[in-house]
Amino acid sequence: MLIDRTIFQQIKKALQSEPKIIIIYGPRQAGKTTLLNQLVENIKQPFLALSGDNLQVQKAIQPDYNLLKNVIGDKKLVTIDEAQHIENIGLSLKIIYDQLHLPILVTGSFSFDLANKINEPLTGRTSTFHLYPLSFTESPQDQLEMDPKLKIEPYLRFGSYPKVITTTDTDLKRKYLDELVNNYLYHDLLEFRSIRKPKKIVDLLSLLALQIGSEVSINELSSNLDIERSSVEKYLDILEKMFVIVNLRGFSRNLRKEIYKTSKYYFVDLGVRNVLIQNFNSMNLRSDAGALFENFCIIERIKFINNNQKYANYYFWRTYNQKEIDLIEESESKLNAFEFKWSPRNEKISSAYNEFEKVYKNTTYNLITPTSFKSFSIKVEI
Repeated sequence: MLIDRTIFQQIKKALQSEPKIIIIYGPRQAGKTTLLNQLVENIKQPFLALSGDNLQVQKAIQPDYNLLKNVIGDKKLVTIDEAQHIENIGLSLKIIYDQLHLPILVTGSFSFDLANKINEPLTGRTSTFHLYPLSFTESPQDQLEMDPKLKIEPYLRFGSYPKVITTTDTDLKRKYLDELVNNYLYHDLLEFRSIRKPKKIVDLLSLLALQIGSEVSINELSSNLDIERSSVEKYLDILEKMFVIVNLRGFSRNLRKEIYKTSKYYFVDLGVRNVLIQNFNSMNLRSDAGALFENFCIIERIKFINNNQKYANYYFWRTYNQKEIDLIEESESKLNAFEFKWSPRNEKISSAYNEFEKVYKNTTYNLITPTSFKSFSIKVEI
C-alpha cells in the first residue's frame, strides 16, 4: 500500500526549484527509501540510484572527480540511500554538486553521523528534511464512526511505523517490532566504535520506557546501569540523534519557583517503547494509558510542525509546588501550552495554566483529549 507522506510535496518543490543536495534524515523503516522512489518516479531524465548499504557502492563512491564521473556517467540525478555508511561522503557529494553540477537526493538514518560528515564541506548547498514514522493524519483511516479512544488505541499499543500500520495481524505487528529493536536498533548501535557496550543502551531504553511523562534523573540512570554519568549523557544524545527518543527540558525564564534543569524523554514510536517492556495490552488493562497518550500527542505535534516546515522549541513546565503543564511550544516568540488527558475529569482550564498565564502573558491554552485529538492532529495555531 502506497501511503502519501505530507512532506513529499515540500521535498518535490525543493528538488524542482534549483539543483541542490537534498538530505532526508529519519529512523530506519520510516519510509525513506519509498519516499526516495516516489520522488524520482516521474523524472524523465536518467538517474543513478545507489545504496550506502551496498559494499560495492561504499568502495566506488570516493572523493575523486574522475572516479565519480566514471561511476555516474551521463546520469542527470544521483540518489544515495543510507549515505551515512559511505566514508568521506561529504567530500564526494561536494564534488558531484560543484564539479559535475548534478542535483543529489540523500537519505540517512543517523542524523549526527551523516551531519558531521557533510556539514563543513557542504555549507550553503543543502536542504534538509526529517521523515518520522507515519503521523495520525498520514495513516489510512477507517471511516467508520467509533469511540475516539478506540481509534487512537492501536497507535498507543503498536506505534506508527508504515509496516505496522499496513499489517492487520497483531502477532505480526509484535514480531516486526521485536525485529526492529533487536536487529536494526542493535545493529546500528554496533556501528559506532565509541560504544563499547551497546547492550547498556538497550537497558537504558528499557529504563526510559518505564518513565515516560516523568522527570528523569541522570544520576539514577547511571546508578541503575552501573556506568558513568558521562556515558549515560552520551548514550541519550546518540538515541536522540538516531530518532529513538526526544528530550523535553523544563521551561523557565529563571523564576525561582520553576524547575528547569531536568528532562523528560519520550519515544518517537510507542511500538518501540512497548516492545522494550513487552506490554501490548489494551488500554483498559493498563496503568500507563495516560502516559502513552501524552507521549503520542507530543510526538504527533512534533511531526505536525516538521511536516509543515515550521519551527518550534518544546518544553514542559513545572513548579516546585507541583503545578505542571505537559508541553510548552515556543514558536516565533509565541507560547502555546498543551495538556493531554486520556480520561479527563473535566475540560476546564487547569489551575497550572492559570498560574502559568499570570507570568507569561498572551499565551494560548489547549486541553487535548481523545475526543478533541482529531482536530488537534490537523491544525492548532502555530
